[in-house]
Amino acid sequence: MSWKGFQKGVTRAPQQFRQRFNLGENTKDAVYVDAERRFNELEKETKRLHDESKKYFDAINGMLSHQIEFSKAIAEIYKPISGRMSDPDSYVVDGNPEGIKACEEYEAIVKDLQTSLQPELEMIETRVIRPADELLDIIKVIQKTATKRDHKQLDYDRHNASLKKIQDKKEKTLKDEKAIYKAENDVEQSTQEFDYYNNLLKDELPKLFRLEREFIGPLFQSFYYMQLNVFYTLHERMQSIDVGYFDLQSDVEAAFAKKRGDAQDQAEALGIVRFKATGGKKPGSKFTPSGKLSLDGKSSAATRRSTLDSSDAPPPPYSASAVPSQGSSSGLDVSGAGIGRANSTGGAWGAAAKAKGAAPPPPKPKPSRLSGAPAAETVTALYDYEAQAEGDLSFTAGDVIEIIERSDNDNEWWTGRIGVKSGQFPGERSLPIGI
Repeated sequence: MSWKGFQKGVTRAPQQFRQRFNLGENTKDAVYVDAERRFNELEKETKRLHDESKKYFDAINGMLSHQIEFSKAIAEIYKPISGRMSDPDSYVVDGNPEGIKACEEYEAIVKDLQTSLQPELEMIETRVIRPADELLDIIKVIQKTATKRDHKQLDYDRHNASLKKIQDKKEKTLKDEKAIYKAENDVEQSTQEFDYYNNLLKDELPKLFRLEREFIGPLFQSFYYMQLNVFYTLHERMQSIDVGYFDLQSDVEAAFAKKRGDAQDQAEALGIVRFKATGGKKPGSKFTPSGKLSLDGKSSAATRRSTLDSSDAPPPPYSASAVPSQGSSSGLDVSGAGIGRANSTGGAWGAAAKAKGAAPPPPKPKPSRLSGAPAAETVTALYDYEAQAEGDLSFTAGDVIEIIERSDNDNEWWTGRIGVKSGQFPGERSLPIGI
């Protein structure tokens, strides 16, 4: 847009705003409004005619190209998939030579068909698409004239509004008289320009509509006959195909079933077709989260219990009744089941106690603030764990687990409780609170 055109656009902007929102007086010509509506429809339908004919042209070309590519793909599937190409003596034909030959014959037929249809497709280009392009070019020129007419209407309404505003003043000065004279000249000039473009379009657009009917008639007829030639050529050439691989005498479904045979049943019988990867562990086995030795079957719980009762178990808590008397020979209760030590070890400890004399009793533990019972031991879960067998305890990272039974070995299974749920869990998955 030039600088002059920009200035005119700024000057016309207020009147364009009033016209859009129907403010003030706006010139309306019912005849031109109807002609403008028909002209916009003509532009829309002409563009649609051009686009659809171009799509049809591309579709026919694309159909033939896709048929050739389809034949090539089928031939590649039919080719042998075994044997060593570098050693012709060991080459074994596992392909479908008859199918490959049929694909080559079909490809040659489609290429010949593509050559035969080329003149018809070129006629669609020259007799439908190109004339539609030319009509669109004419419509663009007329559209510029219509835009010019709209601008002249804005000038006409704008100058009329200015003249009426000055004339409506009750007391006019000398300056107002000069402004009236200038406004009248502007109104006269804008009236002439607007009437010229308005009358031109009202006279010429109906002629264009009549010519449009004369233009579309033969164009549509040509398109129909060109389509007819394309379909006739396709039908004739496809009907005359003489490829022995195709069974053209049988029904389509019957020929398909005959060619397929029991291939579908054989494919569905393959193990890989029914294979489903669930991602779960095999039944009857259980692995610890860190890949330790698995514990399976009903003996798993008993194995864990025996591990908890091993020699690595901690001694029982201190009890006042368990304090040895001054007259005891060993200072320790060797036969107590809670300690679980061997008799030989107890004897060694008793000998050491005789040599050193009786040890003073240990101090009593401090009582709990809230009750006389000691606080339960708790650990925090480091990772998520899902129960792998009945009797296991599931938890997520961050859960606080109350210990019921445990050993000093973190690689063994402990017994704990979360709320009302209790069970066994791998000790290595937790960390004592306070560490």
